[in-house]
Amino acid sequence: MAARSRQLRAIAFDLDGTLIDSRRDLATAVNRMRGELGMDALTIPEVVGMIGEGARNLVRRALGGTPEERDLDEALAIFYGHYENVCTDATRAFPGIEALLDSLRTRLPLAVLTNKPERFARKILATLGLAESFREVLGGDTLATRKPDPAGLATIAGRLGVAPAELLLVGDSRVDAATAAAAGAPLVLVAWGFARPAERDALAGERWIGEPRELLDLLEA
Repeated sequence: MAARSRQLRAIAFDLDGTLIDSRRDLATAVNRMRGELGMDALTIPEVVGMIGEGARNLVRRALGGTPEERDLDEALAIFYGHYENVCTDATRAFPGIEALLDSLRTRLPLAVLTNKPERFARKILATLGLAESFREVLGGDTLATRKPDPAGLATIAGRLGVAPAELLLVGDSRVDAATAAAAGAPLVLVAWGFARPAERDALAGERWIGEPRELLDLLEA
């Protein structure tokens, strides 16, 4: 991706695995939910492998099998209750993210596009002191659809007054790659995220960065 040739005018960031390391708190909430339902705890890597496409799908995967929708609704409510209490306990911005945002916010409008429910996203961003960097925050329940549907990215582009082709999506997963492709937006993937090796191999043709500062280098190239 040649940043200048694309005339980038804004950037949207995924949240979990891109801006923040939320693995421990997600695993804690999942395991407290499983404990209430008489299930054994999962490891953090097991929970990370279930992240993507929203909390409902995370809980569905954490339950295993194909739970009935009524059982899934009950489990999701339990998960939300626990996550509300722990979502900022161990979650932190990845190293270098704060400096990156401080630099970018003076150059371009920034947004967050996540499949995490919006109230949790805003709570975490506020607690970590990152909220003021973003003009828009869209969660998995803000619209009727979520990533990889392109509506969220299109909505952010519209609110920021740019075309999707001028809005860079920075993420860490196949879901982010599919979202950018569907919206006709440029994409950069971060190597420090939650994607598993097989997923990274499948996305080998995309633009990857290994450290936050590399995004600045890319934009300035």
